[in-house]
Amino acid sequence: MRAKHPVILIIIDGLAAETARDCMGYMQALCDSGQATRYALDCALPSLSRPLYETLLTGATPIESGVTHNRVVRLSNQSSVFSLASTAGLKTAAAAYHWFSELYNRAPYMAERDRFTDDPELPIQHGCFYHQDHYPDEHLMLDADWLLRRHQPDFMLVHPMNVDDAGHRAGYDSSHYRNTARRMDGLLSHHLPQWLAAGYQVLVTADHGMNNDRSHGGTLAEERQVPLWVAGDAFAQASAAQPQQTEICGLVCELLGVEGHAKAVPAGMLRVTA
Repeated sequence: MRAKHPVILIIIDGLAAETARDCMGYMQALCDSGQATRYALDCALPSLSRPLYETLLTGATPIESGVTHNRVVRLSNQSSVFSLASTAGLKTAAAAYHWFSELYNRAPYMAERDRFTDDPELPIQHGCFYHQDHYPDEHLMLDADWLLRRHQPDFMLVHPMNVDDAGHRAGYDSSHYRNTARRMDGLLSHHLPQWLAAGYQVLVTADHGMNNDRSHGGTLAEERQVPLWVAGDAFAQASAAQPQQTEICGLVCELLGVEGHAKAVPAGMLRVTA
């Protein structure tokens, strides 16, 4: 099976919506030119990484999935974009933090076994996983590009961590945090044109934001509000849709053409074709 629309989902860990708006000049230029649309979402609670990875990839809130904190080390018990896509005969890949490997492939993560994954029987069939928060975003984006060129996946997850790492080191209202977001924007300006030209539909979002205590997990606006950009010819750009974080999974499944996924899908985000 070939995907209806191949998809790249980029989750920039720890990127708050306001910082995204103020610091991501390339992404705003795409919006100004009509090639992308930016939305703002409230993340599910608690505003922590592993629970929200699960929300983004399965549509389930942390309370529903049982992944309510970062120390839950087990396979997901939900159907995910990875499991649904691979079952449908699509090819999957991820350049991402090792917690994604633990949620969808094997738990616990063993670097010697799992860092480089190439197994068509796993939900994430092809993977480059990392396990240090300061793993350079530049390297991660090159990992993603290598996976794309080598495997031509129908669905690929790209998950850079340096924005979150900067927030934990310096806090939300810091030049280090903002400048790390700006560097990520520069990396996107290099890779996204190539990926869009290759026919991929691209979603760029975040799991959660950051606070001035150099943490997250609560209900402050800067912790909960995250961006979502969508780019690609399958999207109805400049749409007044109001997507929810729990609908990202369903939106990706719709783009891929996965039938019977039973996930919530935001209204009005996709072009209506005859």
